[in-house]
Amino acid sequence: MTMECEGRRRGGREARRQLRAAPLEESLRPVRPGLEGGRYRPLSEADVRTIHAAALDVLEKIGMAQALPTCIEACTARGAFLNEHGRLCFPRSLVEDVIAGAARRFPLYGQEPRHDLEPWGTKVHFGTAGAAVHMVDLKTRAYRESLLQDLYDAARMVDALEHIHFFQRTLVPRDMVGAVELDINTLYACIAGTTKHVGTSFCRPDTLNMGLEILHHVAGGEAAWRARPFVSLSCCFVVPPLRFAEDACRCLEAAVAGGMPVLLLSAGQAGATSPAALAGSVVQAVAEVLAALCYVNALKPGAPAIFGTWPFVSDLRTGAMSGGSGEQALLMAACAQMGQFYDLPTGVASGMSDSKLPDAQSGAEKGYNHALVGNAGANLIYEAAGMQASLLGFSHESLVIDNDIIGATLRTIRGIEVSEASLSLEVMREVCIEGPGHYLGSQQTLELMQRDYYYPGIGDRTSPKEWAEQGRTDIVERAGRKVREILGGHFPTHLVAIDGLLRERYPIRLPAEAMRPATRGKAA
Repeated sequence: MTMECEGRRRGGREARRQLRAAPLEESLRPVRPGLEGGRYRPLSEADVRTIHAAALDVLEKIGMAQALPTCIEACTARGAFLNEHGRLCFPRSLVEDVIAGAARRFPLYGQEPRHDLEPWGTKVHFGTAGAAVHMVDLKTRAYRESLLQDLYDAARMVDALEHIHFFQRTLVPRDMVGAVELDINTLYACIAGTTKHVGTSFCRPDTLNMGLEILHHVAGGEAAWRARPFVSLSCCFVVPPLRFAEDACRCLEAAVAGGMPVLLLSAGQAGATSPAALAGSVVQAVAEVLAALCYVNALKPGAPAIFGTWPFVSDLRTGAMSGGSGEQALLMAACAQMGQFYDLPTGVASGMSDSKLPDAQSGAEKGYNHALVGNAGANLIYEAAGMQASLLGFSHESLVIDNDIIGATLRTIRGIEVSEASLSLEVMREVCIEGPGHYLGSQQTLELMQRDYYYPGIGDRTSPKEWAEQGRTDIVERAGRKVREILGGHFPTHLVAIDGLLRERYPIRLPAEAMRPATRGKAA
Protein backbone atom coordinates (compact mmCIF):
# COMPACT_ATOMS: atom_id res chain seq x y z
CA MET A 1 0.00 0.00 0.00
CA THR A 2 1.41 3.42 -0.93
CA MET A 3 1.78 6.23 1.59
CA GLU A 4 -0.76 8.21 -0.42
CA CYS A 5 -3.38 5.41 -0.14
CA GLU A 6 -2.60 4.92 3.55
CA GLY A 7 -3.08 8.64 4.14
CA ARG A 8 -6.41 8.66 2.35
CA ARG A 9 -7.59 5.66 4.34
CA ARG A 10 -6.62 7.20 7.68
CA GLY A 11 -8.20 10.48 6.68
CA GLY A 12 -11.43 8.72 5.77
CA ARG A 13 -11.51 6.84 9.08
CA GLU A 14 -10.93 10.04 11.01
CA ALA A 15 -13.69 11.83 9.10
CA ARG A 16 -16.10 9.02 9.86
CA ARG A 17 -15.06 8.98 13.53
CA GLN A 18 -15.64 12.70 13.91
CA LEU A 19 -18.98 12.49 12.15
CA ARG A 20 -20.12 9.66 14.39
CA ALA A 21 -19.06 11.60 17.49
CA ALA A 22 -21.06 14.68 16.52
CA PRO A 23 -24.50 14.77 18.20
CA LEU A 24 -27.56 14.75 15.96
CA GLU A 25 -30.86 16.40 16.63
CA GLU A 26 -33.49 13.83 17.55
CA SER A 27 -35.36 13.91 14.22
CA LEU A 28 -32.17 12.85 12.39
CA ARG A 29 -31.15 10.03 14.71
CA PRO A 30 -31.37 6.45 13.43
CA VAL A 31 -33.70 5.54 16.31
CA ARG A 32 -35.92 7.58 18.62
CA PRO A 33 -39.07 7.24 20.75
CA GLY A 34 -42.31 6.71 18.89
CA LEU A 35 -41.08 4.94 15.76
CA GLU A 36 -44.03 3.26 14.05
CA GLY A 37 -44.27 -0.53 14.08
CA GLY A 38 -47.11 -2.80 13.07
CA ARG A 39 -45.38 -4.87 10.39
CA TYR A 40 -45.48 -8.09 12.43
CA ARG A 41 -49.03 -9.38 12.81
CA PRO A 42 -49.49 -12.89 14.25
CA LEU A 43 -53.29 -12.53 14.00
CA SER A 44 -55.23 -12.17 10.77
CA GLU A 45 -57.97 -9.53 10.57
CA ALA A 46 -60.51 -12.33 10.90
CA ASP A 47 -58.69 -13.61 14.02
CA VAL A 48 -58.82 -10.17 15.61
CA ARG A 49 -62.55 -9.84 15.03
CA THR A 50 -63.18 -13.37 16.31
CA ILE A 51 -61.25 -12.63 19.53
CA HIS A 52 -63.17 -9.37 19.95
CA ALA A 53 -66.52 -11.16 19.57
CA ALA A 54 -65.47 -13.85 22.06
CA ALA A 55 -64.42 -11.21 24.61
CA LEU A 56 -67.82 -9.54 24.29
CA ASP A 57 -69.48 -12.92 24.89
CA VAL A 58 -67.39 -13.36 28.05
CA LEU A 59 -68.42 -9.97 29.41
CA GLU A 60 -72.11 -10.43 28.64
CA LYS A 61 -72.54 -14.10 29.59
CA ILE A 62 -69.91 -14.77 32.29
CA GLY A 63 -69.11 -11.34 33.72
CA MET A 64 -66.82 -10.26 36.53
CA ALA A 65 -66.95 -11.36 40.18
CA GLN A 66 -66.20 -9.40 43.36
CA ALA A 67 -67.11 -5.94 42.08
CA LEU A 68 -67.08 -3.19 44.70
CA PRO A 69 -70.45 -1.60 45.50
CA THR A 70 -69.16 1.65 43.98
CA CYS A 71 -68.24 -0.24 40.81
CA ILE A 72 -71.66 -1.91 40.63
CA GLU A 73 -73.42 1.41 41.19
CA ALA A 74 -71.41 3.25 38.53
CA CYS A 75 -71.55 0.48 35.92
CA THR A 76 -75.20 -0.49 36.32
CA ALA A 77 -76.10 3.18 35.91
CA ARG A 78 -74.52 2.88 32.45
CA GLY A 79 -76.34 -0.37 31.55
CA ALA A 80 -74.36 -3.19 33.15
CA PHE A 81 -76.28 -5.78 35.21
CA LEU A 82 -75.79 -8.40 37.91
CA ASN A 83 -76.60 -11.94 36.75
CA GLU A 84 -78.05 -14.77 38.82
CA HIS A 85 -74.56 -15.59 40.16
CA GLY A 86 -73.97 -12.05 41.39
CA ARG A 87 -71.43 -11.36 38.66
CA LEU A 88 -71.28 -7.96 36.99
CA CYS A 89 -72.05 -8.34 33.27
CA PHE A 90 -71.62 -5.86 30.45
CA PRO A 91 -73.93 -5.92 27.40
CA ARG A 92 -72.21 -5.82 24.02
CA SER A 93 -73.72 -2.47 23.15
CA LEU A 94 -72.40 -0.91 26.37
CA VAL A 95 -68.87 -2.18 25.78
CA GLU A 96 -68.87 -0.97 22.18
CA ASP A 97 -70.16 2.47 23.26
CA VAL A 98 -67.42 2.71 25.89
CA ILE A 99 -64.73 1.75 23.38
CA ALA A 100 -65.99 4.41 20.97
CA GLY A 101 -65.95 7.14 23.63
CA ALA A 102 -62.82 6.15 25.55
CA ALA A 103 -59.83 8.48 25.82
CA ARG A 104 -57.29 8.05 23.07
CA ARG A 105 -54.35 10.04 21.74
CA PHE A 106 -53.48 11.46 25.15
CA PRO A 107 -49.77 12.03 25.90
CA LEU A 108 -47.92 10.49 28.79
CA TYR A 109 -46.05 13.45 30.17
CA GLY A 110 -42.57 13.64 31.61
CA GLN A 111 -41.55 16.13 34.28
CA GLU A 112 -39.62 17.68 31.41
CA PRO A 113 -41.54 18.15 28.13
CA ARG A 114 -38.69 16.64 26.10
CA HIS A 115 -39.68 13.28 27.60
CA ASP A 116 -43.37 13.47 26.64
CA LEU A 117 -44.62 10.32 24.90
CA GLU A 118 -47.35 9.84 22.27
CA PRO A 119 -48.67 6.29 22.87
CA TRP A 120 -51.13 5.89 20.03
CA GLY A 121 -51.44 4.34 16.58
CA THR A 122 -48.45 2.03 16.14
CA LYS A 123 -45.90 4.31 17.82
CA VAL A 124 -43.55 2.25 19.97
CA HIS A 125 -41.93 3.17 23.31
CA PHE A 126 -39.88 0.96 25.62
CA GLY A 127 -39.75 1.27 29.38
CA THR A 128 -39.23 -0.58 32.63
CA ALA A 129 -41.68 -2.11 35.08
CA GLY A 130 -41.84 -4.90 37.60
CA ALA A 131 -42.06 -5.74 41.24
CA ALA A 132 -38.79 -7.63 41.67
CA VAL A 133 -37.97 -8.46 45.27
CA HIS A 134 -34.32 -9.25 44.59
CA MET A 135 -31.26 -7.54 43.15
CA VAL A 136 -28.81 -9.60 41.14
CA ASP A 137 -25.26 -9.37 42.53
CA LEU A 138 -23.06 -10.29 39.58
CA LYS A 139 -19.89 -10.51 41.66
CA THR A 140 -21.26 -13.28 43.86
CA ARG A 141 -23.98 -14.56 41.49
CA ALA A 142 -26.35 -14.28 44.45
CA TYR A 143 -29.76 -12.68 44.82
CA ARG A 144 -30.24 -10.25 47.70
CA GLU A 145 -33.29 -8.31 48.87
CA SER A 146 -33.99 -5.12 46.91
CA LEU A 147 -33.75 -1.80 48.77
CA LEU A 148 -35.00 1.75 48.36
CA GLN A 149 -31.53 2.87 47.28
CA ASP A 150 -31.63 0.29 44.48
CA LEU A 151 -34.89 1.75 43.18
CA TYR A 152 -33.56 5.31 43.21
CA ASP A 153 -30.40 4.13 41.46
CA ALA A 154 -32.49 2.33 38.82
CA ALA A 155 -34.40 5.55 38.15
CA ARG A 156 -31.13 7.46 37.76
CA MET A 157 -29.87 4.82 35.38
CA VAL A 158 -32.97 5.02 33.20
CA ASP A 159 -32.76 8.81 33.25
CA ALA A 160 -29.35 8.50 31.57
CA LEU A 161 -30.12 5.68 29.11
CA GLU A 162 -31.33 6.93 25.73
CA HIS A 163 -33.43 4.02 24.53
CA ILE A 164 -35.47 3.47 27.71
CA HIS A 165 -38.24 5.99 27.26
CA PHE A 166 -40.15 5.79 30.55
CA PHE A 167 -39.57 4.48 34.06
CA GLN A 168 -42.11 2.32 35.79
CA ARG A 169 -41.14 1.07 39.23
CA THR A 170 -38.80 -1.90 38.77
CA LEU A 171 -38.61 -3.38 42.24
CA VAL A 172 -40.13 -3.45 45.70
CA PRO A 173 -37.99 -1.76 48.39
CA ARG A 174 -37.92 -4.49 51.00
CA ASP A 175 -36.52 -2.14 53.63
CA MET A 176 -39.74 -0.11 53.75
CA VAL A 177 -42.20 -1.00 56.52
CA GLY A 178 -45.96 -0.65 56.06
CA ALA A 179 -48.08 0.61 53.18
CA VAL A 180 -47.50 4.34 53.77
CA GLU A 181 -43.72 4.07 53.92
CA LEU A 182 -43.63 1.69 50.94
CA ASP A 183 -45.93 3.66 48.64
CA ILE A 184 -44.63 7.15 49.41
CA ASN A 185 -40.96 6.21 49.18
CA THR A 186 -41.48 4.21 46.00
CA LEU A 187 -43.09 7.26 44.42
CA TYR A 188 -40.40 9.61 45.74
CA ALA A 189 -37.46 7.47 44.59
CA CYS A 190 -38.95 7.23 41.09
CA ILE A 191 -39.75 10.92 40.57
CA ALA A 192 -36.48 12.04 42.21
CA GLY A 193 -34.38 9.77 40.01
CA THR A 194 -35.75 10.69 36.59
CA THR A 195 -37.68 13.36 34.71
CA LYS A 196 -39.08 10.77 32.30
CA HIS A 197 -42.67 9.59 32.68
CA VAL A 198 -43.05 7.43 35.79
CA GLY A 199 -45.41 4.57 36.56
CA THR A 200 -45.91 3.22 40.06
CA SER A 201 -48.35 1.28 42.24
CA PHE A 202 -50.12 1.96 45.50
CA CYS A 203 -51.43 -0.45 48.13
CA ARG A 204 -54.29 1.71 49.39
CA PRO A 205 -56.29 4.73 48.24
CA ASP A 206 -55.21 6.83 51.24
CA THR A 207 -51.53 6.43 50.31
CA LEU A 208 -52.38 7.21 46.68
CA ASN A 209 -54.08 10.42 47.78
CA MET A 210 -51.01 11.29 49.85
CA GLY A 211 -48.95 10.62 46.74
CA LEU A 212 -51.17 13.00 44.77
CA GLU A 213 -50.42 15.72 47.34
CA ILE A 214 -46.70 15.19 46.70
CA LEU A 215 -47.25 15.35 42.94
CA HIS A 216 -49.17 18.63 43.33
CA HIS A 217 -46.15 20.10 45.14
CA VAL A 218 -43.77 18.88 42.45
CA ALA A 219 -45.96 20.09 39.59
CA GLY A 220 -46.58 23.53 41.12
CA GLY A 221 -50.18 23.02 42.18
CA GLU A 222 -53.12 20.73 41.52
CA ALA A 223 -54.13 22.52 38.32
CA ALA A 224 -50.61 22.17 36.92
CA TRP A 225 -50.60 18.48 37.83
CA ARG A 226 -53.94 17.84 36.14
CA ALA A 227 -52.74 19.65 33.02
CA ARG A 228 -49.59 17.49 32.79
CA PRO A 229 -49.89 14.32 34.92
CA PHE A 230 -46.37 12.86 34.75
CA VAL A 231 -47.05 9.75 36.87
CA SER A 232 -49.43 6.92 35.98
CA LEU A 233 -50.91 4.21 38.18
CA SER A 234 -50.06 0.61 37.39
CA CYS A 235 -53.27 -1.05 38.53
CA CYS A 236 -53.67 -4.84 38.73
CA PHE A 237 -57.43 -4.40 39.03
CA VAL A 238 -58.18 -8.07 38.39
CA VAL A 239 -57.42 -11.40 40.05
CA PRO A 240 -57.64 -13.71 37.05
CA PRO A 241 -59.81 -15.36 36.03
CA LEU A 242 -62.47 -12.65 35.83
CA ARG A 243 -62.53 -11.35 39.41
CA PHE A 244 -62.03 -7.75 40.45
CA ALA A 245 -59.24 -7.11 42.99
CA GLU A 246 -60.89 -5.05 45.70
CA ASP A 247 -57.93 -3.06 47.07
CA ALA A 248 -56.59 -2.31 43.59
CA CYS A 249 -60.04 -1.15 42.46
CA ARG A 250 -60.20 1.29 45.35
CA CYS A 251 -56.87 2.71 44.19
CA LEU A 252 -58.20 2.85 40.63
CA GLU A 253 -61.13 4.97 41.78
CA ALA A 254 -58.81 7.35 43.67
CA ALA A 255 -56.51 7.68 40.64
CA VAL A 256 -59.38 8.45 38.26
CA ALA A 257 -60.69 11.10 40.65
CA GLY A 258 -57.18 12.55 41.00
CA GLY A 259 -56.51 12.89 37.27
CA MET A 260 -53.85 10.17 37.18
CA PRO A 261 -53.64 8.02 34.02
CA VAL A 262 -54.24 4.34 34.79
CA LEU A 263 -52.60 1.29 33.27
CA LEU A 264 -55.40 -1.28 33.37
CA LEU A 265 -53.29 -4.36 33.93
CA SER A 266 -54.56 -7.91 33.42
CA ALA A 267 -51.84 -10.51 34.01
CA GLY A 268 -53.30 -13.98 33.80
CA GLN A 269 -50.89 -16.88 33.39
CA ALA A 270 -51.67 -19.29 30.56
CA GLY A 271 -52.43 -22.75 31.90
CA ALA A 272 -52.84 -21.48 35.47
CA THR A 273 -55.03 -18.37 35.77
CA SER A 274 -55.95 -18.07 32.10
CA PRO A 275 -56.59 -20.72 29.43
CA ALA A 276 -53.60 -22.70 28.17
CA ALA A 277 -54.77 -22.08 24.60
CA LEU A 278 -53.02 -18.90 23.51
CA ALA A 279 -56.12 -17.53 21.76
CA GLY A 280 -58.19 -18.15 24.90
CA SER A 281 -55.58 -16.40 27.02
CA VAL A 282 -55.85 -13.34 24.78
CA VAL A 283 -59.67 -13.46 24.92
CA GLN A 284 -59.67 -13.48 28.72
CA ALA A 285 -57.16 -10.63 28.97
CA VAL A 286 -59.10 -8.51 26.47
CA ALA A 287 -62.39 -9.16 28.29
CA GLU A 288 -60.91 -8.25 31.67
CA VAL A 289 -59.37 -5.00 30.44
CA LEU A 290 -62.53 -4.01 28.57
CA ALA A 291 -64.46 -4.55 31.82
CA ALA A 292 -62.05 -2.18 33.58
CA LEU A 293 -62.38 0.31 30.73
CA CYS A 294 -66.15 0.29 31.27
CA TYR A 295 -65.53 0.79 35.00
CA VAL A 296 -63.19 3.76 34.49
CA ASN A 297 -65.52 5.45 32.01
CA ALA A 298 -68.52 4.90 34.29
CA LEU A 299 -66.61 6.75 37.02
CA LYS A 300 -65.41 9.53 34.71
CA PRO A 301 -66.14 9.45 30.97
CA GLY A 302 -62.97 9.98 28.95
CA ALA A 303 -60.55 9.39 31.85
CA PRO A 304 -57.08 8.43 30.51
CA ALA A 305 -56.61 4.66 30.67
CA ILE A 306 -54.07 2.35 29.03
CA PHE A 307 -55.21 -0.97 27.54
CA GLY A 308 -52.88 -3.24 29.51
CA THR A 309 -53.36 -6.81 28.31
CA TRP A 310 -50.44 -8.79 29.78
CA PRO A 311 -51.22 -12.51 29.50
CA PHE A 312 -48.21 -14.40 30.79
CA VAL A 313 -46.97 -17.90 29.93
CA SER A 314 -46.47 -20.95 32.12
CA ASP A 315 -44.00 -23.71 31.53
CA LEU A 316 -46.70 -26.38 31.57
CA ARG A 317 -44.22 -29.00 32.80
CA THR A 318 -43.76 -27.16 36.10
CA GLY A 319 -46.35 -24.37 36.26
CA ALA A 320 -43.60 -21.77 36.63
CA MET A 321 -43.83 -18.53 34.73
CA SER A 322 -41.81 -18.43 31.51
CA GLY A 323 -41.40 -14.75 30.67
CA GLY A 324 -38.70 -15.29 28.05
CA SER A 325 -40.54 -17.84 25.92
CA GLY A 326 -41.51 -17.59 22.27
CA GLU A 327 -45.14 -18.03 23.30
CA GLN A 328 -44.79 -14.92 25.44
CA ALA A 329 -43.71 -12.92 22.39
CA LEU A 330 -46.70 -14.23 20.42
CA LEU A 331 -49.17 -13.33 23.16
CA MET A 332 -47.90 -9.79 23.57
CA ALA A 333 -47.73 -9.17 19.83
CA ALA A 334 -51.31 -10.40 19.52
CA CYS A 335 -52.39 -8.08 22.35
CA ALA A 336 -50.70 -5.17 20.54
CA GLN A 337 -52.90 -5.98 17.53
CA MET A 338 -56.01 -6.00 19.69
CA GLY A 339 -55.15 -2.55 21.05
CA GLN A 340 -54.74 -1.25 17.50
CA PHE A 341 -58.12 -2.76 16.58
CA TYR A 342 -59.70 -0.69 19.36
CA ASP A 343 -57.45 2.32 18.61
CA LEU A 344 -56.60 2.52 22.31
CA PRO A 345 -53.21 3.35 23.87
CA THR A 346 -51.85 -0.13 24.53
CA GLY A 347 -49.28 -1.41 26.98
CA VAL A 348 -47.83 -4.90 26.92
CA ALA A 349 -44.73 -6.55 28.40
CA SER A 350 -41.52 -7.87 26.84
CA GLY A 351 -38.03 -8.67 28.04
CA MET A 352 -38.81 -10.82 31.09
CA SER A 353 -35.96 -13.30 30.67
CA ASP A 354 -36.12 -16.59 32.53
CA SER A 355 -32.34 -16.48 32.96
CA LYS A 356 -31.07 -15.60 36.41
CA LEU A 357 -28.14 -13.57 35.04
CA PRO A 358 -27.58 -11.19 32.10
CA ASP A 359 -26.04 -13.99 30.05
CA ALA A 360 -26.44 -15.42 26.54
CA GLN A 361 -29.86 -16.90 27.37
CA SER A 362 -31.01 -13.53 28.67
CA GLY A 363 -29.84 -11.70 25.56
CA ALA A 364 -31.45 -14.21 23.23
CA GLU A 365 -34.81 -14.20 25.02
CA LYS A 366 -34.96 -10.42 25.25
CA GLY A 367 -33.83 -10.01 21.65
CA TYR A 368 -36.52 -12.11 20.00
CA ASN A 369 -39.25 -10.90 22.34
CA HIS A 370 -38.42 -7.23 21.72
CA ALA A 371 -38.10 -7.73 17.97
CA LEU A 372 -41.51 -9.36 17.64
CA VAL A 373 -43.42 -7.25 20.16
CA GLY A 374 -41.84 -3.99 19.00
CA ASN A 375 -42.50 -4.73 15.36
CA ALA A 376 -46.10 -5.56 16.24
CA GLY A 377 -46.50 -1.87 17.11
CA ALA A 378 -47.24 -1.98 20.84
CA ASN A 379 -47.38 1.60 22.10
CA LEU A 380 -45.82 1.00 25.52
CA ILE A 381 -43.57 -1.98 26.12
CA TYR A 382 -43.11 -2.51 29.84
CA GLU A 383 -40.62 -4.80 31.65
CA ALA A 384 -38.25 -4.11 28.74
CA ALA A 385 -35.02 -3.61 30.67
CA GLY A 386 -33.30 -4.94 33.75
CA MET A 387 -35.51 -7.92 34.58
CA GLN A 388 -34.22 -11.44 35.27
CA ALA A 389 -35.74 -14.71 36.53
CA SER A 390 -39.18 -13.98 35.07
CA LEU A 391 -39.52 -10.74 37.08
CA LEU A 392 -38.12 -12.04 40.38
CA GLY A 393 -34.74 -10.35 39.96
CA PHE A 394 -33.46 -6.98 38.76
CA SER A 395 -29.99 -5.98 37.57
CA HIS A 396 -28.48 -2.57 36.88
CA GLU A 397 -26.06 -4.20 34.45
CA SER A 398 -29.02 -5.66 32.58
CA LEU A 399 -30.45 -2.16 32.20
CA VAL A 400 -27.34 -1.13 30.29
CA ILE A 401 -27.23 -4.27 28.13
CA ASP A 402 -30.95 -4.06 27.42
CA ASN A 403 -30.60 -0.42 26.41
CA ASP A 404 -28.40 -1.68 23.55
CA ILE A 405 -30.88 -4.44 22.66
CA ILE A 406 -33.74 -1.95 22.58
CA GLY A 407 -31.76 0.45 20.41
CA ALA A 408 -31.11 -2.29 17.85
CA THR A 409 -34.76 -3.36 18.02
CA LEU A 410 -35.87 0.20 17.34
CA ARG A 411 -33.72 0.19 14.23
CA THR A 412 -35.59 -2.86 12.93
CA ILE A 413 -38.88 -1.11 13.70
CA ARG A 414 -37.83 1.92 11.69
CA GLY A 415 -37.33 -0.32 8.66
CA ILE A 416 -35.84 0.57 5.27
CA GLU A 417 -36.73 3.82 3.55
CA VAL A 418 -37.02 3.44 -0.23
CA SER A 419 -36.68 6.63 -2.29
CA GLU A 420 -34.97 7.82 -5.44
CA ALA A 421 -31.99 8.92 -3.35
CA SER A 422 -31.76 5.71 -1.30
CA LEU A 423 -31.86 3.51 -4.41
CA SER A 424 -28.39 5.01 -5.00
CA LEU A 425 -28.14 4.63 -8.80
CA GLU A 426 -26.15 7.83 -9.26
CA VAL A 427 -23.88 6.92 -6.35
CA MET A 428 -23.17 3.53 -7.96
CA ARG A 429 -22.38 5.20 -11.26
CA GLU A 430 -19.95 7.62 -9.68
CA VAL A 431 -18.16 4.93 -7.65
CA CYS A 432 -17.98 2.32 -10.40
CA ILE A 433 -17.16 4.54 -13.38
CA GLU A 434 -15.55 7.70 -12.07
CA GLY A 435 -14.51 6.84 -8.53
CA PRO A 436 -12.33 4.51 -6.45
CA GLY A 437 -14.51 1.39 -6.74
CA HIS A 438 -15.71 1.46 -3.13
CA TYR A 439 -18.12 3.53 -1.05
CA LEU A 440 -16.03 4.08 2.08
CA GLY A 441 -15.38 7.77 1.53
CA SER A 442 -18.42 8.67 -0.54
CA GLN A 443 -20.58 11.61 0.47
CA GLN A 444 -23.60 9.36 0.85
CA THR A 445 -21.75 7.08 3.27
CA LEU A 446 -20.62 10.02 5.38
CA GLU A 447 -24.14 11.50 5.43
CA LEU A 448 -25.91 8.25 6.33
CA MET A 449 -23.50 6.67 8.77
CA GLN A 450 -25.15 8.49 11.69
CA ARG A 451 -28.67 8.95 10.34
CA ASP A 452 -29.30 5.39 9.14
CA TYR A 453 -27.03 3.20 11.26
CA TYR A 454 -27.36 2.31 14.93
CA TYR A 455 -24.19 1.76 16.99
CA PRO A 456 -24.30 -0.13 20.31
CA GLY A 457 -23.07 1.59 23.43
CA ILE A 458 -21.32 -1.40 25.00
CA GLY A 459 -21.64 -4.11 22.36
CA ASP A 460 -18.22 -5.17 21.04
CA ARG A 461 -17.48 -4.83 17.33
CA THR A 462 -13.68 -4.84 17.52
CA SER A 463 -11.41 -7.42 15.87
CA PRO A 464 -10.11 -10.30 18.03
CA LYS A 465 -6.71 -8.55 18.12
CA GLU A 466 -8.18 -5.24 19.31
CA TRP A 467 -10.40 -7.07 21.79
CA ALA A 468 -7.38 -8.83 23.28
CA GLU A 469 -5.44 -5.57 23.48
CA GLN A 470 -8.35 -3.94 25.32
CA GLY A 471 -8.47 -6.58 28.05
CA ARG A 472 -10.67 -9.38 26.64
CA THR A 473 -13.75 -7.99 28.39
CA ASP A 474 -17.22 -9.46 28.03
CA ILE A 475 -20.44 -7.48 27.84
CA VAL A 476 -21.22 -7.84 31.54
CA GLU A 477 -17.87 -6.29 32.46
CA ARG A 478 -18.45 -3.41 30.07
CA ALA A 479 -21.98 -2.96 31.43
CA GLY A 480 -20.57 -2.85 34.97
CA ARG A 481 -18.25 -0.02 33.96
CA LYS A 482 -21.17 1.91 32.50
CA VAL A 483 -23.22 1.35 35.67
CA ARG A 484 -20.42 2.74 37.82
CA GLU A 485 -20.01 5.70 35.46
CA ILE A 486 -23.71 6.64 35.64
CA LEU A 487 -24.20 6.01 39.35
CA GLY A 488 -21.00 7.86 40.17
CA GLY A 489 -21.87 10.97 38.24
CA HIS A 490 -25.55 11.28 37.35
CA PHE A 491 -27.55 12.88 40.19
CA PRO A 492 -30.72 14.63 38.97
CA THR A 493 -31.42 17.87 40.81
CA HIS A 494 -34.90 18.77 39.57
CA LEU A 495 -36.48 18.31 43.04
CA VAL A 496 -33.86 20.23 45.00
CA ALA A 497 -36.02 23.34 45.44
CA ILE A 498 -38.86 21.48 47.17
CA ASP A 499 -37.03 18.50 48.66
CA GLY A 500 -36.90 20.05 52.12
CA LEU A 501 -40.65 20.65 52.13
CA LEU A 502 -41.36 17.07 51.04
CA ARG A 503 -39.13 15.69 53.78
CA GLU A 504 -40.86 17.86 56.40
CA ARG A 505 -44.36 16.73 55.45
CA TYR A 506 -43.94 13.12 54.32
CA PRO A 507 -42.03 10.06 55.60
CA ILE A 508 -39.19 10.19 53.05
CA ARG A 509 -36.58 7.54 53.95
CA LEU A 510 -34.04 7.98 51.15
CA PRO A 511 -31.13 9.86 52.79
CA ALA A 512 -30.44 13.24 51.22
CA GLU A 513 -26.71 12.47 51.41
CA ALA A 514 -27.26 9.50 49.07
CA MET A 515 -28.50 11.90 46.40
CA ARG A 516 -25.32 13.97 46.12
CA PRO A 517 -22.21 12.96 44.19
CA ALA A 518 -19.58 13.92 46.77
CA THR A 519 -21.09 11.81 49.54
CA ARG A 520 -21.74 8.81 47.33
CA GLY A 521 -18.22 9.09 45.96
CA LYS A 522 -16.71 8.96 49.48
CA ALA A 523 -18.92 6.03 50.40
CA ALA A 524 -17.73 4.11 47.35
